[in-house]
Amino acid sequence: MRMQNKIGIVTAAGSGMGRAGAIRFAKEGASVAVVDLNPEAAAAVVKTITDAGGKAIALSGDLTDNDFARGIVRETTKAFGALDFLWNHVGSPGPASIEGLDWNDYDFTMNLNVKSVLITTEAALPELRARGGGSILFTASTSGLVGSQFSPVYNVAKFGIVGMVRGLSKRYAKEKIRVNAVCPGPIDTPMLRVFVARPDSQLPAGETPETLVQKRAGQTPMGRPGQPEEIANAALFLLSDEASFVTGVALAVDGGATA
Repeated sequence: MRMQNKIGIVTAAGSGMGRAGAIRFAKEGASVAVVDLNPEAAAAVVKTITDAGGKAIALSGDLTDNDFARGIVRETTKAFGALDFLWNHVGSPGPASIEGLDWNDYDFTMNLNVKSVLITTEAALPELRARGGGSILFTASTSGLVGSQFSPVYNVAKFGIVGMVRGLSKRYAKEKIRVNAVCPGPIDTPMLRVFVARPDSQLPAGETPETLVQKRAGQTPMGRPGQPEEIANAALFLLSDEASFVTGVALAVDGGATA
């Protein structure tokens, strides 16, 4: 198995891509800390994993709370004894427009998308170093690679994540700590519906969130949205030893949208 005896954390793992990743990693032999704001969702993912014979724990809390963002590393190592990988998957689309922007919304978006993952990463580094190396993955977005008229604030956050990945990858490469990003395009998840239905996103006349999701996803060269499992597959590769010479990469998984 590709993650046999590995120990890791997946944030925002209660649904969508994070859920798919946590379940996939456990099937590949990893012990997984399933982190989510929703305790019932986290517990349900853990049950799915343990019912299949895997190992997992649920950790529920708000990652914009600095103590919780650090504490998930402590709780994982307490439960499993070490840490080999971290998937910083948590994120929020934030406001759609900068006109009339509520700066509290901006602060929340940046705190969740950028600050919280940096804090968790800082906490994880000593544990990865103690294992002689490891892997950190961030979820960026195609909005971290190209501009988006639908969400310039999200652009700010996700371009920041890609920059962080490139800087950290160089800083820690000699310690055998790899740092990469996965950049999803339109993926068929609950978050995609949130993204298109934000109050300030100004849906075109006659459109519903669902029709707009399908229309935008259909505009990819592959003509469809991605599935959470397809992001999980990319994450599995980047976090596993199969990617042992891969660091500093922002991998687009987007049906060709940014080609």
